[in-house]
Amino acid sequence: MIELVASATKLWQRIPKAVLFGVAILVQCVALVLMVADRMQILREGREVTLQTQPVDPRDLLRGDYVVLRYDISQLAAGALAGQPAAVRSPIVFVKLAPNANGLYEAVSVHAEAVPVTAPEVLIRGRLANYGGTSCGTDRRAFCDKLTIQYGLESYFVPEGEGKKLEQARNQQKLRVVAAVLPSGRAAIKRLLLDGQPVYEEPWY
Repeated sequence: MIELVASATKLWQRIPKAVLFGVAILVQCVALVLMVADRMQILREGREVTLQTQPVDPRDLLRGDYVVLRYDISQLAAGALAGQPAAVRSPIVFVKLAPNANGLYEAVSVHAEAVPVTAPEVLIRGRLANYGGTSCGTDRRAFCDKLTIQYGLESYFVPEGEGKKLEQARNQQKLRVVAAVLPSGRAAIKRLLLDGQPVYEEPWY
């Protein structure tokens, strides 16, 4: 075994540094292409759902000009999950959504695993943002009564100088988000609506 490791080390040392650098760049490029392709798939094939935003605390100015987003579905009652054990501290959950009379999608129920839905219902996947708290009792790997969930839809970068206007609209609950959701539950922001009118459309690439 030691001889095998030594041989592999010698072989690695013989590879020119330029080749190793080129391989590293190629791997990064492939990873970037896969990320873009994944997002394109969500935006192209996902079912559109319109979500109501909620006011949030002031943004972190160190991260650039973007809008922090929080939704009606960001904090939900655990329902049947409350007190149930979870395999990890920040588990993935699935939230069943259905449109209300105004066409806004609202949470129907929260599940530890994917469940069947019937159109116009949609299943969106999220991850618990925090754990612990008195509602969880002594077992910090049990689902709390209230769940704070992140869906990967919590920030949106905008042109310089545009963030403040959208933050004000968000805090006045005039800002809505149209998200694309795949059957797997993965979601991405597709466009922003201000007073019901599109103001930003996310490109596929």
